[in-house]
Amino acid sequence: MNRKVLLQISLIVVGVAQIFFGVAFTFAPEKFSGLLGLSTAPQWAYWMFSMFGARSFAFAYGMLLAARDPMKHIHWIKAMIAVQVIDWLGTLYYLMNGGITLSQVSSASILPLIFILLLVVFYPREKKISLITSQSD
Repeated sequence: MNRKVLLQISLIVVGVAQIFFGVAFTFAPEKFSGLLGLSTAPQWAYWMFSMFGARSFAFAYGMLLAARDPMKHIHWIKAMIAVQVIDWLGTLYYLMNGGITLSQVSSASILPLIFILLLVVFYPREKKISLITSQSD
């Protein structure tokens, strides 16, 4: 498989993950946090989860759009790399200060790193154009 196909597959996988989180945080935030073993949050937290869910749907759209033509939609890819870096750093912060445990964050401790790695390794690069110049006497 060539780099473009691998990038497209990676973008689709990231997009599907974003749809999953969009659904979980928009339509079942209490159940989802319960599955992770988190304590019941105040209702205002679930309001914030629904806003996060909306953004997950938007990023899913962006990833699926970018999968169709990665070079044309390179800014979506850059944005997702930044989002994943922030996600991972936030996870590390709350793990280190004891706000959450490794078993509660499950995939959030490794998934952002995998997504960053895939998106950076297969990042679209413009083909270099070779200019041949000729000199006439």
